[in-house]
Amino acid sequence: MKIKDIKIGHISVPLKKPFKTALRTVNSVEDVIIKIETDTGHVGYGEAPPTGVITGDTTGAIIGAIEDHIKKHIIGMDIENIEEIMLKLDKSIVKNTSAKAAIDIAIYDLYGQLYKAPVYKLLGGYRKEITTDITISVNDPEEMAQDSIEAINKGYRTLKIKVGKNAKLDLKRMQAIREAVGYDVDLRIDANQGWNPKEAIYTLRKMEDAGLNIELVEQPVAAHDFEGLKLVTDNISMPVLADESVFSPKDAMRIMQMRAANLVNIKLMKTGGLHNALKICSAAETYGVECMIGCMLESKVSVAAAVHLAAAKSVITKVDLDGPLLCSEDPIDGGPTFEEHKITLNDEPGFGFKAVNGVTYK
Repeated sequence: MKIKDIKIGHISVPLKKPFKTALRTVNSVEDVIIKIETDTGHVGYGEAPPTGVITGDTTGAIIGAIEDHIKKHIIGMDIENIEEIMLKLDKSIVKNTSAKAAIDIAIYDLYGQLYKAPVYKLLGGYRKEITTDITISVNDPEEMAQDSIEAINKGYRTLKIKVGKNAKLDLKRMQAIREAVGYDVDLRIDANQGWNPKEAIYTLRKMEDAGLNIELVEQPVAAHDFEGLKLVTDNISMPVLADESVFSPKDAMRIMQMRAANLVNIKLMKTGGLHNALKICSAAETYGVECMIGCMLESKVSVAAAVHLAAAKSVITKVDLDGPLLCSEDPIDGGPTFEEHKITLNDEPGFGFKAVNGVTYK
């Protein structure tokens, strides 16, 4: 099974509600979809969201990286030689992790098809069902409390709350949500780099003193500030999760060695796909650090790859794969089944996609 061509398209899916964080507001998923065609007639799908404020990748940059750099290095290669494909993919261009992730995901899709097995079984096969949290966008406290109640009524038992835009208001937001949902629901908070270290420590201690029982805080400070991240970790009781600070296995290992955070968040668009994400899992197992698996605003194409990784590896203990659940429709036939918080895998080869609808390729 050899790579014959790489086609590039675009997918547009409106969100149910605007997605608001400390960094941005988004109303729809506008992602690049790639389709790798092979000489055997098999097709592999991948996806890359243009998340400039986090990865630095825009739509034009993703397309340019694939068309002008990646494509020429891997056309003609045999899918069974996945290690060499990934080496060439990594060396084809620096950074551009989202473009690399889209290609990586499509390659793993084909790799599973080649060996007639679902990817999660090839990677470890730890479980067949996982449970995700749901994101509550940052808004006024009353609106966030109402959104939280709606999520609980749909069966979610873990909420990820976006904060980081106003430290004093963030405390009010969390108090309103905890009062609304009670204490049988797990609350995670994600500051998306919204605080400086001292502000983070002050705010998080206030939340601890208020008895809000926060499960963890995600990326309280700027991505590059590893020392600030460690300062926060050392001075609060709740666990700290590194997200935007972790783009590579090297980043993850530095954080683990420094003890700058208690957990690390794996996102395929930051790691450049499954190949490097697996290395982070191995490092986490070595250092005894648990991982979360997360996603950007993505459709089921790329999120399916993250689902398969989460199902494969026991070191991934927390799941934040609600991207497809935030969309108003699902244009993808096949793949994992999303039933609100419950995500179930099937035993179709690769990621099990049948078709990605509404995409015109060039």
